[in-house]
Amino acid sequence: MEQRVLILAPFGRDAEVIAAVLHNDARACVTCDDADALTTELDVGAGTALLTEEALANGHSAGLFAWLARQPAWSDFPIILLAARSIGHRSTRGLEVLERLGNVVVLERPLNSETLRRAVASSLRARGRQYESRRLLAERIEAQDALEQLNDSLESRIAERTHELASANDRLMAEIHERAKVQAVLVQSQKMEALGQLTGGIAHDFNNLLNVIMVNAELIARVSGDERLRGMAATVKRATERGAKLTGQLLTFSRNSNPDLKVIDVVALLQGMRDIIAVSLGSGIRYDNDFERNEMWTQADANQLELAVLNLAINARDAMPAGGRLDIHVTQRDAPDQTLKDGRYVVIEVADTGEGIPPDIVSRVFDPFFTTKPVGKGTGLGLSQVYGIARQAGGAARIFSEAGAGTTVQIWLPMRERVAAHGKAESDAEAFAVGDKRVLVVEDDSEVRAMLVESLRMLGYTVTEAPDGQAGLDRLIDDHPDLLMVDFAMPGMNGIDVIAAARKLRADLPVILATGYADVNISDLAVKHCTFLRKPFQLDDLARTVRIGLVA
Repeated sequence: MEQRVLILAPFGRDAEVIAAVLHNDARACVTCDDADALTTELDVGAGTALLTEEALANGHSAGLFAWLARQPAWSDFPIILLAARSIGHRSTRGLEVLERLGNVVVLERPLNSETLRRAVASSLRARGRQYESRRLLAERIEAQDALEQLNDSLESRIAERTHELASANDRLMAEIHERAKVQAVLVQSQKMEALGQLTGGIAHDFNNLLNVIMVNAELIARVSGDERLRGMAATVKRATERGAKLTGQLLTFSRNSNPDLKVIDVVALLQGMRDIIAVSLGSGIRYDNDFERNEMWTQADANQLELAVLNLAINARDAMPAGGRLDIHVTQRDAPDQTLKDGRYVVIEVADTGEGIPPDIVSRVFDPFFTTKPVGKGTGLGLSQVYGIARQAGGAARIFSEAGAGTTVQIWLPMRERVAAHGKAESDAEAFAVGDKRVLVVEDDSEVRAMLVESLRMLGYTVTEAPDGQAGLDRLIDDHPDLLMVDFAMPGMNGIDVIAAARKLRADLPVILATGYADVNISDLAVKHCTFLRKPFQLDDLARTVRIGLVA
């Protein structure tokens, strides 16, 4: 009875339509012919009622208002009033009706089914809490009556029972508090995931544009004999390199970059960074390291992890303009909650004694482009990059701060077993690339494709091209290339699809997979002779990758 939905919509098919919508959510709906029938059903029990505004205009709603007026103290019955759009400013009578309805939500018609369903769900939840309050109030009155009946000889038992109840309440409150913390962390994690997908897509498209500008600037510098023009090309190249660095940070945040994950000793990494961190902090800030053990191993990209720690150190420096202290602690801990997989973690904790972060801001610091620094003093990508690096390695980043009491940022990384270092390769594969070679370029972006073709021809290769995967496979049969260069993100057949199909035609064909998304790990592909090239790249990178690809 407590979940019933009462419907009073006596005109037209409104009641039938409303009931049909709510039946999709398995709601128990009862249609009432008039206000008196509605009052009768209210006595039986209900969770909420939907009324059309015109149903109350006939003057027969006195019984309903009387029922609402005599509700017990625990009850505040929720009502959803469906108002017609034609109603402009309500009359004094109309406002009085709304006032007498009490706990009412007004929805203007016409309205979509989702709005109606959500309003009903919200009202039922509110009514459910009222019923729960009533039950709790009844449990409390019962207990109070029982206590009043006890005589003085039971005082010790009363004290014992009171202590048990207090302990149970403490445990319940602790569980509620912990659940709220986990929920907040999960919501933040979902938000960061959505933002990561958005920034990753933007960075992918921007990388293609940067690559066209970067390589063409290099080509101009190489072919031009005008020193002034070559200087301009160098300026353009430097600017695109800065843009490439920015998109790299975006890709790191979005977890779409392709990190070089290796087992590394966090202690050795941080010891090697001591000088650069100290220089970055300046003489006014005291800096110290504290390691729980001599070695603590994890799997991460060493360069990215160094960048993350350096970003945190610079942020700490900016938060302590008058000087202070920065401590980096490294410990091993178990997963603290459900947001991380069970197991042991290496925790890098960067703590400063700076200004701290206000509570209304601390939940946003991992958002990309969010910064409290003045214009020109920060990109807003530092902490978001830290978050992305931690997530890429299978861990998490957390922040604890209080205004005026400093800030602590933790990087949680899964603990790994120590491994022996790989031996250095005996020879450079580039040295084995010889002779005139043919390269087939498959790229859907015409400007990027033109840049690749021109660059490869300047490097001395015979080049053919195709605008999509199927066209590339058709040319593969006629062109007999020594190397296939294919873009990953293409409509229809993506780069991996093209490689798989090409392998059926020529199993030993060397392949270069190029992408600005950087979300493809070549080590996961079941193909041989495949080399990875991440956009944006410089001309020397292209030349080296092609030479390696030809002998891979």
